Amino acid sequence: MAENMANIVAFARTTPPPKSMLDLGCDAGGRTNWIAERVGASSKHGLEIAADRAEIAASHGIHVTVGDLSERFPYEDETFDLVVSNQVIEHVVDTDNFVREAFRVLKTGGRAVVSTENLAGWHNVGSLFLGWQPFSLTNVSEAAQAVGNPLGIHRGEAGEPRGHLRVFAYRGLRELFALHGFCVEGILGAGYFPLPGRLARIDPRHAAFITVGARRPTTGDPSSADA
Repeated sequence: MAENMANIVAFARTTPPPKSMLDLGCDAGGRTNWIAERVGASSKHGLEIAADRAEIAASHGIHVTVGDLSERFPYEDETFDLVVSNQVIEHVVDTDNFVREAFRVLKTGGRAVVSTENLAGWHNVGSLFLGWQPFSLTNVSEAAQAVGNPLGIHRGEAGEPRGHLRVFAYRGLRELFALHGFCVEGILGAGYFPLPGRLARIDPRHAAFITVGARRPTTGDPSSADA
């Protein structure tokens, strides 16, 4: 959604602009180029597990490497000024590796901006209250999609499960990045289903999507684990 992408850009913009940007799970590269254009990144890189999607991204001017985000990233230490990722971390088997490697490939003072669904979003909380599967954890079966939630998208349709493996809430996302050495600068929310989206700016803890902005600290930066 537009508000979520705006939150990513808000955290990713720096002065001076980042020269090099890595998109973790860049897919076909459309969002990668969209973000890079708005933050002024001139060197655009992507790490994507699907070779066919990576090929499309490469055709759009992105330096793409095919790889698994649960394994060591194929880059040297302190390579990038900015690491971004949108709606990907929830699909990753090893989220510790994801965050640890993002930290490693960032330059000192570089920034990571990661957006994901929020397990504590009111639409998920309401589903759990009714005894339903939360919207963010419905695609768990090859036999049918949206198992356990009668309002789920594509409910009943067969297809390969693209379910989320680990869905975070506000505090969990913040603590995960702090545990791996990041200085967490903040978390922004987008979407507030079923209420007006503008409420996400006031209460990101229950927004549909949350975006963390975190920085590889320089000497003297405060800890952010308990914020």
